[in-house]
Amino acid sequence: MTTYTIPSIETDRLILRAPQQDDLPGMISFFATERSHMVGGPKDALESWSSLTNRLGHWALKGYGLWHLTEKASDTFVGWVGIIDAPGWDEPELGWTLLHEAEGKGLAFEAVLAARDHVARNQGLNGVISYIAHANGRSRALAERLGARYEREGELLGKRAEIWRHPKIDLSEPALSTERTSQ
Repeated sequence: MTTYTIPSIETDRLILRAPQQDDLPGMISFFATERSHMVGGPKDALESWSSLTNRLGHWALKGYGLWHLTEKASDTFVGWVGIIDAPGWDEPELGWTLLHEAEGKGLAFEAVLAARDHVARNQGLNGVISYIAHANGRSRALAERLGARYEREGELLGKRAEIWRHPKIDLSEPALSTERTSQ
């Protein structure tokens, strides 16, 4: 059996790391809200647990997936970012979610830049897409700030969505973040 170590990535204010069981209460709280409907919610505690374990399985099967975000200053779990490539997706997608208390601080921008840079350099996923729900103006604004451009209408798991294309990373430039070898 092949094992895969989930890399940790450090930015100025965040650590992108492997999902952990301690993240489950934050996930349960998030998925209990109507706000979670744009990322597959609402979900109950068992479905939140399944999401957590599925994230680890995605890394094991694909060699990439969703990192969980910890704010360095408080050591608090604040959301997730990374690549999803499952049945029903047109191609690997760069996705992000912040918990309510982490919004409005520029953390999503910082996390997405680091994740996008890492997957381009290490997984060959350069110029990826993001699915954005029509009602999700915050994600659309973030995609624009990241330099992504609206590409087309699409569908994900039976729901209409906008597909945004991220710019390719210039791999000759230095990396944006530091990869940590320990978890």
